[in-house]
Amino acid sequence: MNTRNFCIIAHIDHGKSTLADRFLEICHTVSPDKMKPQLLDSLALERERGITIKLAPVRLQYTLNSEPFTLNLIDTPGHVDFSYEVSRALAAVEGAVLLVDAAQGIQAQTLAHGLAAMEQNLVLIPVVNKIDLPNADVAGSKKQLVDTFGFREDEIILASGKSGQGVGEILRAVIERVPPPKSTGAFVNHPGGGKLRALIFDSFFDPYKGVVAEVRVVEGEVPSVSTKIKFLGTGAEGEVLEKGYFSPQLVQSESLVTGEIGYIATGIKEPDLVRVGDTITSTSDVEQESHIGGVIKPLPGYKEVKPMVYVGLYPIEAQEYFELKEALSKFKLNDPAFSYEAEQSAALGSGFRCGFLGLLHAEVVQERLLGEFNVNLLATTPSVEYLVGDQVITNPAELDPSSFHSSGLREPWV
Repeated sequence: MNTRNFCIIAHIDHGKSTLADRFLEICHTVSPDKMKPQLLDSLALERERGITIKLAPVRLQYTLNSEPFTLNLIDTPGHVDFSYEVSRALAAVEGAVLLVDAAQGIQAQTLAHGLAAMEQNLVLIPVVNKIDLPNADVAGSKKQLVDTFGFREDEIILASGKSGQGVGEILRAVIERVPPPKSTGAFVNHPGGGKLRALIFDSFFDPYKGVVAEVRVVEGEVPSVSTKIKFLGTGAEGEVLEKGYFSPQLVQSESLVTGEIGYIATGIKEPDLVRVGDTITSTSDVEQESHIGGVIKPLPGYKEVKPMVYVGLYPIEAQEYFELKEALSKFKLNDPAFSYEAEQSAALGSGFRCGFLGLLHAEVVQERLLGEFNVNLLATTPSVEYLVGDQVITNPAELDPSSFHSSGLREPWV
């Protein structure tokens, strides 16, 4: 199979998005007149802040030695507050380009993302980037990669995402080192194959198409338009309204098969019915297997993420409560690291206690809610999770000072 799935992982500002731009240029994915810096950073807030917030998939077509290859790339964020985006991308690919800034060397998220990729048994392609900087320490960066991850020096690629130097060598390494995707077997007690299993690694809401699931097809083929599909985790059912891939915009396709990365427009208008990490299959496949005593196994999915920071979000006008609730439900589709539950405040009325991975994550979510859903909010002071005895408290208003003496008060220590 001439398909390779890979992502780019690195610490923040080590050049992931710029390198992705060079991939797009070399593979002629985007016409020159539409090319712009950090093209895969599609959110307005990403371009405003100059950081990657969301994972971004794109299909590349590349020819090596007269042989065509399909390369499915997922660009990822580098900031620790968006690490859940990275972990979801890692589960959808077989390889990762581990990028290190030649002037900064290995940083905290280089190590965290690299180890996470190794835990997933991904093939790592080490790259020292920005080698054209005046203060680049190429030899030092290579030594760090060898000492920290055990790479051989001859497998480390030297590159510049800005100038394009070494970028072709990276694509060659992806093709030669990353294995093609393979099927893993979908059944508990039936030896057959070919039944659909697609992992949802991201999603978003479209007012016309409903929930659009971004998927890695692990097994089988996404059925034709109008076919009923089933979500094995939630039990929800939808319909294939449209299917295709990312280029980086949505491109409809007749085929989406084992090993490919693409999207399925499900027609589901209730966001809570679709969860990241769930498995999509066709309703007819489930029924066929049931008739012969077979079971289609759901994919392992993702670990639940634990919030680190909590903020209360309230509508400025009480009558906007349900508008805010709907916005949060749709937003969570696109940011599964975000969590929320209803709460009541004597001063602010009805609102939501929201969980985030950090202060930057909290800021970004509030700005996206305003920019994408036109929701005006009142936000409380950020707080952390407290432990009073065996009771977990995420809202400081619920703390009872009289219980501190007998039960003690504890908070996270990092």
